[in-house]
Amino acid sequence: MAAVASEKMHEPAGVGEAVAFSASSSPPAAAIRIVDTFRVHPSPPTPEETSLPLTFLDVFWVPKPPLQLILFYRLVPGVDWDTVVAKLRDSLSHAVRAFFPLAGRLRLTPGSTADRYELYYRSGDAVAFTVAGCEDDFDSLAAYEPREVTKIAPLAPPLPDGGAVLALQATLLPARGGLGLALGFTVHHAACDGAAATHFLHTWAAAACSAAARSPPVIDRTLISVPRGLYNVLSAAAEGKVLVKMPDDQLLATFTLSRANLQRVKDVVAASTRCTSLVAALGFVWSCYQRAKQGDGGRSSFLALPVDHRSRMRPPLPAEYFGNCVGFALAIASIRDLAEASVSGRLLAACTAIAAGIEEAVSGVDTETAMEPSKDDQADAMRGLLTVAESPRFRMYDLDMGFGRPVKVDIVSAAKTGVFALAESRAGDGGIEVGVSLPPEGMDAFRNCFADAVARL
Repeated sequence: MAAVASEKMHEPAGVGEAVAFSASSSPPAAAIRIVDTFRVHPSPPTPEETSLPLTFLDVFWVPKPPLQLILFYRLVPGVDWDTVVAKLRDSLSHAVRAFFPLAGRLRLTPGSTADRYELYYRSGDAVAFTVAGCEDDFDSLAAYEPREVTKIAPLAPPLPDGGAVLALQATLLPARGGLGLALGFTVHHAACDGAAATHFLHTWAAAACSAAARSPPVIDRTLISVPRGLYNVLSAAAEGKVLVKMPDDQLLATFTLSRANLQRVKDVVAASTRCTSLVAALGFVWSCYQRAKQGDGGRSSFLALPVDHRSRMRPPLPAEYFGNCVGFALAIASIRDLAEASVSGRLLAACTAIAAGIEEAVSGVDTETAMEPSKDDQADAMRGLLTVAESPRFRMYDLDMGFGRPVKVDIVSAAKTGVFALAESRAGDGGIEVGVSLPPEGMDAFRNCFADAVARL
């Protein structure tokens, strides 16, 4: 692969350390040392100048925290770090060519009313790519056991000021028997949803491995009509940033449900509801969460999970559509039912509620209501809404950047948005991994409930 142009941003090493978010005003636990920050330009050809107006499905995400994930790779002994960095930069340039809006910035549309946003790109725009080092142990960070969020979060970069929508960071870590790479990815959700973001990552991985190119993105926001009334409602909500605080000692852990585990959940609820592997996994962790929490049994619990509407729009959108095209399925169940002593009883309550929420969300999709839960649901849900991020169908463990498959994938943004983060099992056995973030006491209770429920399936 031919070398491509990129520019150093000339930030002195060790200055402006890239911390994606911190739990409080306390300094992060991970000692990240910034070595270089480059501006990686899309390889030609790209448009001289273009703008993509945000649709009503995009503008909802303007004030929300970005999606941040980390891919952990174990490097072969004796690998040259400079060669690793050069390979990542060169392949990134090729990937951004197809996804050139990600090199642009989010801005208010000039000359329009104050609520119209667009993604604006012009020749010369570039993506920030940071090279860093860290003394923390790779094997401790790339683990399934609970880890402090403040040690993991700095491995994913912040978005640069000025409306940037994408940033990458490659961090070198000491590892057992050699070295490890933490590849951090941060994207503004107003630019694209999880399906489009992982389409970009798979395109980057293909370029890094000199593999066959994936289908290019479809960059055309006119494919989604913009209902002015709903756009106005969602845009008004986008005026201020959403700031999320979390405890200093917040933990992040990953729990795996094997294919056999999921099948046993399906067997438990088969007579009452249609139960896919996704429904089984979410029903299992939702019920464990509520049983561990031991909250008010007289209230309801709410779980919102994303539903990709590309194939359900009228007319259908291509699978490669670049942007946001997700709505939400809202599952509602009594906390008492979710936390009851009988494993089968609480699984039935959780899975039935999730399946019903999905069925309602996908039945007769209306482009004007795809993002809009009812006012009653909104009011109730704000008292304690859990959400779901990512999907096993994104195949995160297939992202080989030329170093083999990731040994671990972490959705670190899940730690500050109250979500369950999903990925396919790295074992490739049809299982599902679920990332969960809780304070230490809550994590201990959840682990105990999870282990007990698995043993009693």
